[in-house]
Amino acid sequence: MTYLLQTNHLTKTIKDKDLVSNINLHVKRGEIYGFLGPNGAGKTTIMKMIMNFWKPTSGDIELFGEILTPSSYKVLKRIGSIIEFPTFFDHLSGKENLKLHCEYMGYYQPGSIDEALDMLSLTSAADKTVKNYSLGMKQRLGIARAILCKPEFLILDEPANGLDPSGIKQTRDLFHMLNSKYHTTILISSHILSEIESIADTVGIISHGQLKKEISMKEISDINTEYIELSVENTKKAAYILSDRLAFTNFKIIDEHNIRIYETKVPIQEITKTLATNDITFYSINKKSESLEDFFLKTTMEGEK
Repeated sequence: MTYLLQTNHLTKTIKDKDLVSNINLHVKRGEIYGFLGPNGAGKTTIMKMIMNFWKPTSGDIELFGEILTPSSYKVLKRIGSIIEFPTFFDHLSGKENLKLHCEYMGYYQPGSIDEALDMLSLTSAADKTVKNYSLGMKQRLGIARAILCKPEFLILDEPANGLDPSGIKQTRDLFHMLNSKYHTTILISSHILSEIESIADTVGIISHGQLKKEISMKEISDINTEYIELSVENTKKAAYILSDRLAFTNFKIIDEHNIRIYETKVPIQEITKTLATNDITFYSINKKSESLEDFFLKTTMEGEK
């Protein structure tokens, strides 16, 4: 299997505190890899090390088959990135900022700047100074800069920050296009799990500086647990009926009004009939399956009280 990116026992320690520890990340060439974790879990720290902004305390990073070193300039030229909040020369226009980036990267492709601005709906703002851009416009300009030089690998740290719903959809479609048409490999972190669910081939879940899981979305789909979501007036009373009358053992009280029943072979009609005949007031009952959010929460909470 060909990995465009691998990290081997990657660790970053600052003032005797491990920000991340023993990270073994594997991103396949041509895939979209969703990087998930709570705030402060270590996602940005890892991305900064991949981009050579920060040096690892121990371990190493392999990109395009080469170990990353402080002088890996040619390797880094093959990568586009947006990490944390993008910064620009505020007194220059959006187009002028992109021209400077092309000079820095040694990239001279006629029409590429206009194309990138158009892809992010910034054509009308191209000649405005960046200090007059909104937060969302600056974020879109940062994405335009990341894709400008046609990178083989995109590293995107919370690219939806500051974007409205239409902007989020636009960038999601753009990433899909870059991946499918140009086979761009993408490593993307986001706190919007539904976005990762709709775009990623593989996800890596990190918590407290530890990589908890690497798994394909297909595997998550295959192991997804179906359940019946039951909303009732009184969960304790309903739980007693489920146990006593239907002999259910595999169910869980979620909160004051909701119960998840994992014994899905019993017809919903039988459950509702039993509840009704035992004077249980219920508001809704639906068959569902676990989402990426469910899987994420379950994975990050393993071992925690």
